[in-house]
Amino acid sequence: MKVNKVDHICIAVKNLDEARKIWEPVLGKSGPDDAYIDELEKIRVARYWLGEVGFELMESTAPDGEVAKFVEKRGEGVMIISFNVDDTRQAIDELKAKGYPFIGGARPFRNCEFAFIHPKKMNGVLLELIDYKWEEFKNRKK
Repeated sequence: MKVNKVDHICIAVKNLDEARKIWEPVLGKSGPDDAYIDELEKIRVARYWLGEVGFELMESTAPDGEVAKFVEKRGEGVMIISFNVDDTRQAIDELKAKGYPFIGGARPFRNCEFAFIHPKKMNGVLLELIDYKWEEFKNRKK
């Protein structure tokens, strides 16, 4: 498996609007580059581009969402580091063969898939693999 780059870093927050007020002046941004709600994952996200790496603030949209559980257990902070790969399913197969445990399987996001390696294997880090191509970012740079 080849990692193309760090795709994004996710910060779990209790209140997205309040977190934006804290982070945007530091990031030099007046708003997110990409804001969205992922109903399946029960999150509301503000994504900012820092070079070619995404920086995300994530708020749970439901008390039983994974972000809500993370914040309840560990408090606000870094929740996910995501690596961009060419093919998520191929990466899953390769890493499973090497003994890496996944939380579920491949999940859909826009025109791609992502998956999580269990943090117990990754020194406490929830590691995401995603095969998104980020065409909108590439088009924005031109």
